[in-house]
Amino acid sequence: MAVETTEINHITGEMSGLACKPAKRFGFIKYLAVFLIVTVLFAFLQQLLMPKYMHGIVEGAMIAEYYQEEKDHNVIFVGDCELYENISPAVLWEEYGINSYIRGSAQQLIWQSYYLMEETLKYEHPEVMVFNVLSMKYDVPQNEAYNRMTLDGMRWSMSKVRDIQASMTEEESFAEYVFPILRYHSRITQLEQDDVTYLFRKDPVTFNGYYMRVDVKAAENVPTGRPLGDYRFGDNAYKYLEMMAQLCEKEGVELVLVKAPSLYPYWYDEWDEQMVQFAKDHDLKYYNLLNVTDEMGLDFSQDTYDGGLHLNLSGAEKMAHYFGKILQEDCGVTSRRGEEKLEKAWEEKIAAYEAEIARQEANLKE
Repeated sequence: MAVETTEINHITGEMSGLACKPAKRFGFIKYLAVFLIVTVLFAFLQQLLMPKYMHGIVEGAMIAEYYQEEKDHNVIFVGDCELYENISPAVLWEEYGINSYIRGSAQQLIWQSYYLMEETLKYEHPEVMVFNVLSMKYDVPQNEAYNRMTLDGMRWSMSKVRDIQASMTEEESFAEYVFPILRYHSRITQLEQDDVTYLFRKDPVTFNGYYMRVDVKAAENVPTGRPLGDYRFGDNAYKYLEMMAQLCEKEGVELVLVKAPSLYPYWYDEWDEQMVQFAKDHDLKYYNLLNVTDEMGLDFSQDTYDGGLHLNLSGAEKMAHYFGKILQEDCGVTSRRGEEKLEKAWEEKIAAYEAEIARQEANLKE
């Protein structure tokens, strides 16, 4: 009888163990479901609170647009507003068959340009990369708002991680870039219709990185530069310019330096001499386009929309006409005309480009 009791207890214990396993499994599934729901809600709220940059200050949407592009460009421009407002890729295509893209953002600092170059070269290998040298004037991080307009739009990679680390001001933290909700949580009381409309999609704000303006404001009483105590560019700026040259050489891409033909901020002769010397020392091409505004046909009473800081559409098309010839004749960039897929893509882009010109001109008349 004792043996039978032992056997019964053993069987009862096994049944009890079997009952516990589904209970434990159910508990795990419950916690996993809660975790997933919280994660989805967190991601949704974070996406809702992040600025959309679809109207007004659209510069914050520019960096992210690149990822929607076919990565097969002859030329990539990297730099600040002196590129993305001053040259038209549509004209480079129509006149020279050059397939180009501008990876530009507002006050893009030189280390940000470097890491965008580094990232771009993981997606594609253009024949030429063009860098605008105005940002050499900045040697240290400047402003969180401008940092965000470059960094938030980048996809996560080690290039972005290093870019954030190089760009942060003392008041910023890396965690706020990893979890932007920590920075933008206060926008919960400032949400607008755009935050809902563009929650899961974005409209293009550029044409292959070019930001179009057709209005005109003549350059008048442009201030000259005040004397500086030291005209030497900073060591940090030079470090990243050296890194650009080394990166492009390693990847077999020609690096071309330019100073765009903007009248202001002022570009000092002493700064220009340093760029001439750097280009000579590193066997690079450098073009100061301020010296050839007459050859370009620029008229600063008609070809700028903000008094000489940036070119308008007519100015950007003139610069593209002039610089496209340099890219073709001096840099040997090949024409891509006749490539069926590319021709079709540009046909659609040119149609959108011309439609935007018509829209802006109609708005001006109104």
